[in-house]
Amino acid sequence: MADTQLMEKIVSLCKRRGFIYPGSEIYGGLAGTYDYGPLGVALKKAIQQSWWQHFVTTREDMYGIDAAILMNPRAWEASGHVSGFSDPLVECPKCHKRFRADHIETVDGAKHCPDDGTVLGEARQFNMMFKTQVGATEDPTSISYLRPETAGGMFVNFKNVVDSFHPKLPFGLAQIGKAFRNEIAPRDFVFRLRELEQMEIEYFCHPSKWEEAFEHLRQQFNMWLLSIGLPKEKIHEVEIGDGDRAHYSKRTIDFEFDFPIGQKELAGLAYRTDFDLKQHSEYSKTDLSYFDEETKERFIPHCIEPSVGVERALLAVLTSAYREEDVEGEIRTVLSFKPSVAPIQVAVLPLSKKDELAKPARDIANTLRRIARVSYDETQSIGKRYRRQDEIGTPYCVTVDFDTLTDQAVTVRDRDTMQQERIAIADLSSYFQGKLA
Repeated sequence: MADTQLMEKIVSLCKRRGFIYPGSEIYGGLAGTYDYGPLGVALKKAIQQSWWQHFVTTREDMYGIDAAILMNPRAWEASGHVSGFSDPLVECPKCHKRFRADHIETVDGAKHCPDDGTVLGEARQFNMMFKTQVGATEDPTSISYLRPETAGGMFVNFKNVVDSFHPKLPFGLAQIGKAFRNEIAPRDFVFRLRELEQMEIEYFCHPSKWEEAFEHLRQQFNMWLLSIGLPKEKIHEVEIGDGDRAHYSKRTIDFEFDFPIGQKELAGLAYRTDFDLKQHSEYSKTDLSYFDEETKERFIPHCIEPSVGVERALLAVLTSAYREEDVEGEIRTVLSFKPSVAPIQVAVLPLSKKDELAKPARDIANTLRRIARVSYDETQSIGKRYRRQDEIGTPYCVTVDFDTLTDQAVTVRDRDTMQQERIAIADLSSYFQGKLA
């Protein structure tokens, strides 16, 4: 069920506190684009690092890739994007605004313009790839595209990785990168964008082992979603039926999440069979088969693809973390991020701006920066600073007071419980190392 009020509060907080700004705002904006402020960048990077750590760094069967955004256009012909990457578009004959046909309900046998109620015309297919020109001349031979997904670069580099590293099946290629989709009607904050980032894996396996690989990645994906702070009860696995799957998929599960805009797709897990490697092999005239040294068998590997949009993951994390509490008659707004993904993990707050407290406080902040994302804050009263740190999701505040000068200890405040305890400065690093993972 949609909660427009919650979404409005999150959008407002993101702008006010420097998480996310409308793209090109001083020029009136550009639909479907957003810019990330200092806290938004930190949160996004923390989510990406968590994903990379879970799926790549801690495994021996994963290989990182960072493929070019621009590719030979033949690659997109092979994948089917040139001919089939489209959405149904309808145009209002009165106001000439365009809408996605599948986003408008049919009433009395017709679709009506959401703005003026005019009956809309027939839907036509609109290709969502951004077309561009490569080189100094503009003719059909110079056409290229901004990639609509990151998967293509991994399939094209399959042979390179096999030749360089000789991996044994099963193994995966992983990538985090930009993708571009000329959405007809971008909307819902960062949920549907024209410029987005994806975290994707193409996991290759023997054709007879795809079910085992699929189940393994399904479990791993659920573990990762929980690790970044998403409540289990808000995650829904939806099996996609035969008529609704992508043409290349033999099985797909969508991981849907209870966003403020309703239960919507957060991520997907698709069994792509051998479609992609076969297509690229045919179009490029390059052998993309795999030779198993143990069984002496040559075959085209099958592929399992877990994919998640960075922005949708970030919106899910924000949604899960946001809460309001009544504290002694005042509303306390809190982002209760998991410490591992919080944009600021520790805030150091001297009770006074004077050098006698500011200098040791800065020294503490600089020491803690070796193990954590740290903010130094000395403006306004300590109570207002606590509220500010609560609102941006900082799990711990370290207050340096005048007693610090004599006992060499500080007060550590917990965001969620608001409890405080006295910790020796010498013990701070070990104290936080156990709490920020």
